[in-house]
Amino acid sequence: MKAVVVTGKKEGYKIRDIEDPRPGKGEVVIRVDRAALCYRDLLQLEGYYPRMKYPVVLGHEVVGTIEEVGEDVEGFNEGDKVISMLYAPDGTCSYCKVGEEAYCHARLGYSEELNGFFAEKALIKVTSLIKVPKGTSDEGAVLVPCVTGMLYRGLMRAKLREGETVLVTGASGGVGIHALQVAKALGAKVIAVTTSEEKSKTLSSFADHVIVGRKFADEAKKLDDVNVVIDTVGTPTFDEALKSLWMGGRIVQIGNVNPAEGYNLKLGYMILKDIEIIGHASATRKDDEAALKLTAEGKIKPVIAGTVSIDEIDKGYEMLKDKNKIGKILLKP
Repeated sequence: MKAVVVTGKKEGYKIRDIEDPRPGKGEVVIRVDRAALCYRDLLQLEGYYPRMKYPVVLGHEVVGTIEEVGEDVEGFNEGDKVISMLYAPDGTCSYCKVGEEAYCHARLGYSEELNGFFAEKALIKVTSLIKVPKGTSDEGAVLVPCVTGMLYRGLMRAKLREGETVLVTGASGGVGIHALQVAKALGAKVIAVTTSEEKSKTLSSFADHVIVGRKFADEAKKLDDVNVVIDTVGTPTFDEALKSLWMGGRIVQIGNVNPAEGYNLKLGYMILKDIEIIGHASATRKDDEAALKLTAEGKIKPVIAGTVSIDEIDKGYEMLKDKNKIGKILLKP
């Protein structure tokens, strides 16, 4: 089968023909219906993920249809539509037993220690499988593991209350535009931040208010008390995000566009304003199931900037880097 393979650290990727996967004990093989490109892919290619084994198939977001079922797999059958968590937990540790699989010591990451999903077929461990509710689009389902489920968990960790105000930086990106929708679905008022006047027209259909510009804290404070910030960018927006928060505010830090760049945090400001900073990157089964439910109910609508094939992966990454795009880039093998 055809796949996008990373051959070594900082060696880029190649499109290769590799053997079709066969399921072992506790595994299934899916036909990949959709996968998704992510900024994390670019960081992986730059060598920022030290746990990556090589060679490895790239891609960590997937929705597919089960084609083969291995031994000791219960509750899943050929023909089931499924997604996978970003990682495979062991399912038996103390964290897994209380539904906190994201903290499993033995977890293995797809597109890191395990082959990912930029391929025609993929091997998935049953511990990471989740069924997709009938009627859910492939476009909506594929966004759950790394986007909508992850955002849902982030807002749960921030203890978002109905009626609070959430500000989203990088609001037109693949994560940002769906962060607006997840926050809305949970009963929040939403402020979208973008640097593009043109994008603000689209964002106005998802947000209560749109702010255009790199300096947004003062304008945000005039609109409302900002209780939660979802920062999908990183150091370029973190200072303004911090300033925009009212007392008792929380930042859910997702973005990190430049991992090599630090930030000089003044502890007094954080302490006196009672601000909580939550680093966040993942989701559990219950989070993904909650996001799937919201998607199936039509409360989260996928915003897709484009879809490419495996042979068009270069084009896909060009689109991912395009600052004029709105939404996610998908791959359909």
